Amino acid sequence: MMLLCAIAIVALIYASVGHGGASGYLAVMALFAYAPAHMASSALLLNVLVAGTSWVMFCRAGYGAWRLLWPFLVGSVPAAFLGGWLPVSGRVYGWLLAAALLVAAARLCLAVPPMTGSMIRRPGRLVALAVGAGIGLLSGIVGVGGGIFLSPLMVLLRWADPKPTATASAGFIVVNSVAGLAGRMATGRLVIGSVMPLVVAAFAGGLIGARLGANHFSGLWLRRVLAAVLVVASVKLLVVHA
Repeated sequence: MMLLCAIAIVALIYASVGHGGASGYLAVMALFAYAPAHMASSALLLNVLVAGTSWVMFCRAGYGAWRLLWPFLVGSVPAAFLGGWLPVSGRVYGWLLAAALLVAAARLCLAVPPMTGSMIRRPGRLVALAVGAGIGLLSGIVGVGGGIFLSPLMVLLRWADPKPTATASAGFIVVNSVAGLAGRMATGRLVIGSVMPLVVAAFAGGLIGARLGANHFSGLWLRRVLAAVLVVASVKLLVVHA
């Protein structure tokens, strides 16, 4: 029950900013000693569900960002498939996951600065392709959708306003999570345990979070609490795989 509650809370917080929550699910699974062989595949599956819900909600609220999103996807999809296909040792996976959780924690603590239309500078297509490929490869290996890496770049480099950034991140996460799952399936490493209770918890939390994020609040203090959880999980992984 504690695991399910934690998954629901993670989904709510992440969905409110257009993310699927894979880094949060992985952190929770690590803290609750979830079967390591099931972690990446289960997190990607939950990612598709929660980020998909968030994507729909943000698009319905009028923040569609397809023109911004597609160049990143062209670069990231084959790289995410490759990342999901590549076999990595448990130690390398632990180190990469710990690093990803620390990046996620930093992103969750980031206050989004106010921007005006004149401050937005869309990236060139070659830049978007390269960024998408790099994020896709790392995301496929670790078992996340990549939005936790993409959205800070969009905000800090002023590639988009916060709401379009959240929408683009959600779409990026859905497509890359599917590519990562396909890569794992191609090598017979798509291993998912008793995931249905997690699916229900994640969907409930994600639905609430997506509605709140698209229409009401940013919830910075909630994200900072979750960031602390990610740091704890990251430290645990570093100690285990040291």
